[in-house]
Amino acid sequence: MAAPSKYRAKFSFSPLVLIRRERTRWALWVPVLFGLGIAAYFSLAVEPPLWAGPLGLGAALSGVFVSMRLQKISGLVLAMVLAIVAAGFSAAQIRTISVQAPVLTARIGPTAVSGRIAAVESFPKASRVTLEKPRIAGLRPDLVPEKIRVKLKGAQPVMQAGDWIRVRAILSPPSPPAAPGAFDFQRQSYFRGLGGFGFSLGQAEIIAKAEADENAFASFHLGLAKIRQDIGARVRGKLGGRAGAVAAALMTGERSAIPEDVLKSMRDSGLAHLLAISGLHIGLVATILFIGFRGLMALSSPLALRYPIKKWAAAIAIAGALAYALIAGATVPTQRAFLMVGLVLIAVMVDRRGISVRLVAWAALVILILQPESLLGASFQMSFAAVTALIATYEVIAERRRLKDHDGGTLPPWLRKAGFYLGGVALTTLVAGSATGPFAVYHFNRFADYGLAANLVAVPVTALWVMPCAVAAFLLMPFGLEGLALTPMGQGVEIVIRVAETVAAWPGAVTLVPAMPPWALAAIALGGLWLCLWRGRWRAWGLAGIACGMVAMAFVTPPDILIDAKGRLLAVQTAEEAGGAVAFSTLRRARFDREIWLRRLGRETPGAIWPKTGLGPKAGLARQLSCDLEGCLFRASGQVVALAYGEGALAEDCWAADIVIATVPVRRNCPAATLVDRFDLWRHGAHAIWLDPSGIRIETVNGVRGDRPWVIKAKSRKPRSGKI
Repeated sequence: MAAPSKYRAKFSFSPLVLIRRERTRWALWVPVLFGLGIAAYFSLAVEPPLWAGPLGLGAALSGVFVSMRLQKISGLVLAMVLAIVAAGFSAAQIRTISVQAPVLTARIGPTAVSGRIAAVESFPKASRVTLEKPRIAGLRPDLVPEKIRVKLKGAQPVMQAGDWIRVRAILSPPSPPAAPGAFDFQRQSYFRGLGGFGFSLGQAEIIAKAEADENAFASFHLGLAKIRQDIGARVRGKLGGRAGAVAAALMTGERSAIPEDVLKSMRDSGLAHLLAISGLHIGLVATILFIGFRGLMALSSPLALRYPIKKWAAAIAIAGALAYALIAGATVPTQRAFLMVGLVLIAVMVDRRGISVRLVAWAALVILILQPESLLGASFQMSFAAVTALIATYEVIAERRRLKDHDGGTLPPWLRKAGFYLGGVALTTLVAGSATGPFAVYHFNRFADYGLAANLVAVPVTALWVMPCAVAAFLLMPFGLEGLALTPMGQGVEIVIRVAETVAAWPGAVTLVPAMPPWALAAIALGGLWLCLWRGRWRAWGLAGIACGMVAMAFVTPPDILIDAKGRLLAVQTAEEAGGAVAFSTLRRARFDREIWLRRLGRETPGAIWPKTGLGPKAGLARQLSCDLEGCLFRASGQVVALAYGEGALAEDCWAADIVIATVPVRRNCPAATLVDRFDLWRHGAHAIWLDPSGIRIETVNGVRGDRPWVIKAKSRKPRSGKI
């Protein structure tokens, strides 16, 4: 006999039934769908027409209207989903158009450069200025970028934001990715409005001091930059050394002065998140201000009994958190953190519930509307992954605690509280590390294996020692007494640095992983969202997406050959019996590209210098045929591959090889079936080549990026014959 309908509904696994049961969580998927529209826009190989986004949004909204008239629930849901996706696509289009500005297309200089300083950054051995309203000698005004960044070497005058300077410099366009799929610095620069980068030749000259700008927004921006620069200088001047650099980074968000060895130790120990002004820092500042001012006001009985001091303290904490966020540069993690902390404190002021996953969703949506490109950045991805996973985890814990009655046992209250705190730090680190791990692997190709141990010590020190001193230093600075708080803060910072160095020195502290494909990261992200945003048991289906992405990481095949965009550097994977290292054509040039290649290949250090004898077989590289000063010949999958970086090798290689990879222009007739030469590198950027038994696969930087506004195109030249 058939089961009653109520039991059929209870145990139904119909997707529509399950989705209807979770209708209170539908709003959480709005930023996810909005982000999918943004991702669709940035994944295109060509720039879509201006009407594409609005047309799609209009069609979807029409579908919503029609479905409502016809009372078609399924059609209404589908149309709303498409409308949100189309809105994300349109937002990305609008943002791309709104930030469009001139960009340098070729190297310029040495030439005279002048402009107003928008920001000053201190490095261990240099400084860097961002110039707005620049003037570049020899360049037409309509071709001058709105902002450029110049690194100043040697002794320089004391400068501050708002000063006008003149300097002799060499400028270049933003750099393209070092390899197909690598970080796109040109895209980042496009959305930041930076159209050129360079370095100075000699000392800069201050031609005018900072003055009040007629534009209120510009004056506010320059004022913040001055405050940030002044605070950083005072902190570094008081503490000095690496502790001063780290303390300044915690107070202003400016990390450029931190020594490279300290940054490496923080990354390898899993403590790099302490240097990024995010939820931990904003939350601590707001909490310290809230508790501190509420406690002070509670000392007055008439004030505490007659007025809502809790709400007053919340308002003071919001103002303090906003000031700290602005001084720290208002990066994406900082924006997210302030939005969430601000909403929590507003909830306190109106007697409503504070933190929840819904709060995270709205914070994400606000940031995506204002800065759609932030979706592609590591800071946005890791920040929201961590906080979403943490809130979802603590929601489950809170639900189970409501269902079970927990007593304190026989432990003293102070010991029980300490245990709960350390357990919370451990759980937070474990959950946040697991949530951000795939993104760290995708963007940085490394995973800190002992991050839990390091955070168990460093996070309490930061929360209970370093940040309270930082807040006290902020409050004492107007009176010139910040040294009273900075001295103990420096001692706490030194403890954090020593923890990082100790853990980073442990054997196997870091696991290096080859670059994973974007679709694998997308599968993990969507699977994690499915797991965190739904409440029912079907949330476990998200584990399938996570598993799919993790399995893909195990089958990543690094390229066998890499060539940089200027033909200066070649890399070849060596044999497993030769250590499985990477052989380079040189270790003297293109250091930046070489480091990125090693990281994406999951390697720490380079192997032999190429050409060398005895490379041996590896994957598609069956065996080395010959190697001389002009290049090498390999036999791969029954075909001969020639790697030539001298014109003298082409006369023979073009006839002897099936595949010719030349770092020089090939102007003669070359009968090789596949030819990659200096012209191809110049037009299409760096190349990655896989030599498989099934054939040759080639990916290029511009082939992966497509024809987009931020891609700086090479000017066409007269083609040469001989290429098939």
